[in-house]
Amino acid sequence: MADLLFSPIELSGIPLRNRIVHASMTTRMSAQGGVTDPQLRYFANRARGGAAMIVTEPLTLSPLQDVPHKTRAWDDAHMPALQRLAQAVEQHGARLVAQIQDSGRARHMAGKHLAAWAPSALPDDLSWSMPREMRVDEIHQLTEDFAASAHRLQRCGFSGVELSCGHGHLFHQFLSPRSNRREDAYGGSWEGRTRFIRELVQAIRSTCGSRFIVGLKLPAEDGYADSITLDAAVAFTPWLTAGGAVSYVAFAQGTHGATLDRHLPDRFGPREPWREMQRRLRPHLQGVPLMALGRIADPAQASALLEGGEAELVGLGRTLVADPAWPLKAASGRAHDIRYCLSCNTCWESIITRSQTLACVNNPRVAQPDEVDFRPARSPRTRRVVVVGGGLAGLEAAWVAADAGHTVHLLMRGAEPGGQARARSLLPGGEEVSSIYDYQTTAAQRAGVVFETGREAGVDDILARRPDHVVLATGATMTAPPGMPQALQADALVPDLRQALQALQGVRSRQPGTAVLFDMDHSEGTYAAALHLRALFGRVVLLTPRPGFADDMALVTRQTLLRRLAQAGVELWPLSEPVWDLADLEKARLRVRHVYADGLREIDEVALLTYSTPRRRNDALLQALQQRAPGLSVTCVGDCLSPRDMLAATAEGHAAGLATGAA
Repeated sequence: MADLLFSPIELSGIPLRNRIVHASMTTRMSAQGGVTDPQLRYFANRARGGAAMIVTEPLTLSPLQDVPHKTRAWDDAHMPALQRLAQAVEQHGARLVAQIQDSGRARHMAGKHLAAWAPSALPDDLSWSMPREMRVDEIHQLTEDFAASAHRLQRCGFSGVELSCGHGHLFHQFLSPRSNRREDAYGGSWEGRTRFIRELVQAIRSTCGSRFIVGLKLPAEDGYADSITLDAAVAFTPWLTAGGAVSYVAFAQGTHGATLDRHLPDRFGPREPWREMQRRLRPHLQGVPLMALGRIADPAQASALLEGGEAELVGLGRTLVADPAWPLKAASGRAHDIRYCLSCNTCWESIITRSQTLACVNNPRVAQPDEVDFRPARSPRTRRVVVVGGGLAGLEAAWVAADAGHTVHLLMRGAEPGGQARARSLLPGGEEVSSIYDYQTTAAQRAGVVFETGREAGVDDILARRPDHVVLATGATMTAPPGMPQALQADALVPDLRQALQALQGVRSRQPGTAVLFDMDHSEGTYAAALHLRALFGRVVLLTPRPGFADDMALVTRQTLLRRLAQAGVELWPLSEPVWDLADLEKARLRVRHVYADGLREIDEVALLTYSTPRRRNDALLQALQQRAPGLSVTCVGDCLSPRDMLAATAEGHAAGLATGAA
């Protein structure tokens, strides 16, 4: 693909080999403020994969910012490790840029980090934690520390820094009238609100010179009318880009509050949702190159932005987590071989909600030495492998084992691969899910996997193929809710959600009555199904015995789903349980009890009552195989091992495929 995407560009005198930038992603791979081997491999892999510039996760650049899970750039003791990091990236032809950020008052949980500071003593919109107002001397000290650390990074071999001024963090807080009520030189007009950032840019330029990249990620339309609107961004952008000190600018949406999810556009919305916003702001950059951001997953999208003159650079964060070789594959005409980003935000959940290292549903090898354009090593001995189940876990195990040289038979009940992921792909926000099993299926076919479809595999089917090893990826089945009578379970009078959706396949017209979904699952798929039901029924009611919905999800995923459910008119009834009464249901009525209080509510004209509940492992084959062939090596993966999510399915399937030779 010979296009502008792979043409060189120069930023502040530093050449870039193409227009592809790895946008900042927190890895949580640092330890005790140092650079770890996985962290080094993560960034080096994106450089080996063909990106021209790598923006790191936020580092700490001042002793006033000592955060254990962030790498310290303010401490000379860490210079050797920072030098190794820079060398690991820049030796592959990419430029390494460190991100500068301070959270200010922004906190995900109330009551934590009580020493937080901010432009003004106003509570955080998300956690309600109360900061103290920064003193002017502290602003000056932070500016001095940041500039000194930028110079330290330059001496270590870094090519630049990026100031993260969005997402509701400290610089954003200074820009926003909602969070900055100061009456001194750092508040009031746009001249005052931009002063902190402008002084920092100038301090870095003075310390590091003209041949050093200084990028800005700026807020635009953060979702609050009294904060950063598009008109506000139009007004302050010229203040920050005047004078030629800035090397490039990127814009982002959302802020640390009810709109935090907008800084990570998900698969329920359109691709490139920030495109029009960027078009509006571009004329106000005074010639500074623009880096486009926002759910750019496909090479054709990226090329179109550049060829249309809408940007000079393309920033890919989650996209390069999913496949670090995205640039190499795109440049060589192998876009079909890319493991595409789902925009599911599982990566965000891993680093924020779970406080674990960065992970990806579609990339089980994040930060591994062989991650780039991964193919398994050939096994020294060939084994006969039977994989039972054609969902994500089974497909991943099958293609990896076959690519390693094993003879693999994949037995699956459905006519097409994908399992429950295929059903999920048909619901709102599910289109990208198909990219997982499409990639796996193609890889399996290429590797010679024998697909045997359309039948329920039994022990005799498995043993007839004389396997050396068996992988069970047979999934799990929803269980009836506690207290639900057997009479309602018979003949699926009250079907589980999977059964209900299957029965509704092909229905396009609006159905009369109310659909009621009892939620004991709290997964993204359940809420996607609720949105689908809302398109088919005049009224949809979600019940849960918990005090809230989507409790187990990442914050950004929870926010966007609750917003979409509200906008669609889905009614949410927390702390509620159905009264399982056959006589009521025969009258199309459902009574609902409060978990803690007396009294009942009624829902009339019930056309559908269904439930989404914890699932039971479909592992009967395991016991049967152990009885019939006690010496046979058998591995359970995915929901068959323990019902969880797509991340666990692909990771465990991948590990099982790699372990086949040792089984």
